[in-house]
Amino acid sequence: MPDSKIAERLVAILSDLIAIPSPYPPSDSVAICAYASDFLKRAGYRVETVTNKQGVDNVVARLGQGKPCIAFNAHVDTVGVGERANWKTDPFKPVVSNGEVFGLGAGNCKGSMAVQLWLAEQIVKRGGPSKGEVVFTFVGDEENLGPEGMAYLRSSGKVRPDALILGAQTNNQLIVAERGVLWAKITTYGKAAHAGAPQNGDNAIMRMVRIVTHLDHALAPLLAKRIDGAMRSTINIGMFHGGHNTNVVPSLCTVEIDRRLLPGETVKQAYAELAALVDQAGEPAGSYKVEFLTGTNGFAAQENGAAVSAFKTEIQRVLGKPAQFLNATGVSDGRYYADDGIEIINFGPGSGAQGHAANESVPIAEMVQAADIQLGLVQKLLGVR
Repeated sequence: MPDSKIAERLVAILSDLIAIPSPYPPSDSVAICAYASDFLKRAGYRVETVTNKQGVDNVVARLGQGKPCIAFNAHVDTVGVGERANWKTDPFKPVVSNGEVFGLGAGNCKGSMAVQLWLAEQIVKRGGPSKGEVVFTFVGDEENLGPEGMAYLRSSGKVRPDALILGAQTNNQLIVAERGVLWAKITTYGKAAHAGAPQNGDNAIMRMVRIVTHLDHALAPLLAKRIDGAMRSTINIGMFHGGHNTNVVPSLCTVEIDRRLLPGETVKQAYAELAALVDQAGEPAGSYKVEFLTGTNGFAAQENGAAVSAFKTEIQRVLGKPAQFLNATGVSDGRYYADDGIEIINFGPGSGAQGHAANESVPIAEMVQAADIQLGLVQKLLGVR
């Protein structure tokens, strides 16, 4: 049975967070970050609100100093409500039922945020770190895959930890490896003409079909061989746009591509490979263009690293069974630190199946377990009593 006092405190914090709307769009994190800032200031942390774009606030709270620096992170934004009719309750009014808390963001990622705020309180109550520094970061712009949240904290130098622990729906298991991601755009050009005389034009859509077909034949077999445990190197054509009227030969076509990379692959290498294969498709020079949109490398923390080892010990203690290492389908804000040589760990209560779904919830018992596990972690790493 979960500790009733801890459970009550966690539910109270999570209820506050659910009641503060923070959906993307519009990705406004001001109100919920103000809540976190006030909470952490009252607890005794040195707190800074970091903003690079109006409306997207991020909170950085510190206690202690020196090495090691252990940073916790949770994103404060959620997806939108979606179809309101699919919700059995008001998405912004927390409901406790059958041992779970329901509400928008309950699992992704406000459940982890509530646990981390509780943890921040407990660290202070126990006298703080006897060595090193603990940092709590609560950020916006995650659901947008945008640059104004954790990416900005990294690029501005505000947060440079030795270990980064990100709140995630892992059922209190571990994700320590994550694929990189590359987004690229291909544009093909043609010549418009009347559809009744297509021989007078140059069909940009057909050019794109030839290029994409070549990619499928040339790249897919290479990627099929790139496997690292449960992780696979993949490519997906996510968007395909062309033409403006059925009776016109299209003069322009675009596709956008998602490439997922093994931790051993780099974005630079993957983009060069993609561009080279497009060049080999045989289309005339100047009739197409390949553009880099965005990308970050993958990461893989050592399973015998200090933070991972501490997590393994604490998961065994609290859950009574060895830690499991899960495969990540998506990407986290940890990717911005992929090239820093630090331990990056995704951990938290709840199931990933609950994220981005109507009637989202998180089990209270798992929140209590996550709190216990992470308190044990900081006790081991930072000497907290």
